Amino acid sequence: MATGMSPERIESGNLADGPGRRRVLLVDDHRDSRRMLGMMLELSGHQVLEAGDGGAAVTLAMSERPDVAIVDIALPGIDGYEVARRLRAHPGTCDIVLIALTGYGYEEDLRCAIEAGFDLHLVKPVESGRLADAVAQARRVERRRGARRPAR
Repeated sequence: MATGMSPERIESGNLADGPGRRRVLLVDDHRDSRRMLGMMLELSGHQVLEAGDGGAAVTLAMSERPDVAIVDIALPGIDGYEVARRLRAHPGTCDIVLIALTGYGYEEDLRCAIEAGFDLHLVKPVESGRLADAVAQARRVERRRGARRPAR
């Protein structure tokens, strides 16, 4: 189940319709899940960076400045909500598109994700097509924000 947290919902499509390759930070403390999701994203043409906990995610995001961060909520150390708050508070990472990928799918969980700064909320298990659609939608989120980032 995917929950768009903006007026736009995730639309079906493929990356051929979008801007193409994205730099995606994937944050999950379960190594096997992280690797499986990473392979799905790489097969869709994205560059994947990985972190296994919240602190490592914040550090990696600040140094690598990905386009998108897909963040599990239940993380060791700092949780995904705090990761989102820290990334939104820092000028170098405030424009990263944040996608919550979690087993928490109640309305209260969605509200907490919005308040923390997430742009989209996906509930596990997520199908590969829904994940690819969410990453492709990141471009639309960036355009809505008016984000202008220098070329890498």
